[in-house]
Amino acid sequence: MKQNTLLLIKPNATKKHQIGEILQMIEENGFVIEKLKMFEMDNALADTFYVEHLGKGFYHELSEFMRSGKIVGAMLSREDAVLKLRELVGNTDCAKAALGTIRSIYGESIGENAVHASDSIESAKREIGLIFPE
Repeated sequence: MKQNTLLLIKPNATKKHQIGEILQMIEENGFVIEKLKMFEMDNALADTFYVEHLGKGFYHELSEFMRSGKIVGAMLSREDAVLKLRELVGNTDCAKAALGTIRSIYGESIGENAVHASDSIESAKREIGLIFPE
């Protein structure tokens, strides 16, 4: 079934000029880029986007990192988009990510792992609405 999902290219990857390479991998793996924008995350968006992590020990570091530079948001579509994108981005811990995945190539640490991908259809709908409210 064709689905939409959300990809965020995080500040560490945008600062290293890896946007084009990451988007090329996305397209080469059958995803269609439906919407694309560059933006900066503020406190309010970080708190809303990562609401499930508020109050956790790592939240401050996560929020600070996500507010540290430009982010590219992409609404993607394809068959089984959520699952297929999660497979392509790899494990959250880039040291454990399968070779050839986005995080194995571009991730620097578990915190600075280059990209975010929605983890469920419900999360994708919520996150797409936050990043592309128009």
